[in-house]
Amino acid sequence: MNIIFGSDLVDEIAARYTVLELDTIRLLPDGVESTAYCVIEKIPVTELGRLSELKQLHHDMMFQYKTGDWPSCEQSIKALTHCWGTEVDSFYEIMLARVQDLQANDPGPNWDPVIDKIPS
Repeated sequence: MNIIFGSDLVDEIAARYTVLELDTIRLLPDGVESTAYCVIEKIPVTELGRLSELKQLHHDMMFQYKTGDWPSCEQSIKALTHCWGTEVDSFYEIMLARVQDLQANDPGPNWDPVIDKIPS
């Protein structure tokens, strides 16, 4: 799996590979946002028949996360874990922990799904 930032080349790359949205990061102090995507090059043969379904499920999971539908998001993450030849499992593990924390500690109405990063 490869990670790319920004949406400039996503459509072009998606014509040849499976591209899945990951996190959006806001670089502080400038506030510039950039979305990370993973490029999956090798789809397991056993998943080829479910490719559209898996892509849609990942898309739905990201939408559920961004809109704060934590229970549905958690369900989607669990369904996606071990898919994509396990290439994306580390991301799903992070997302599951994040969503479970958000469920336990309501972030309130001003919650923003964009991750703020300060340059080191």
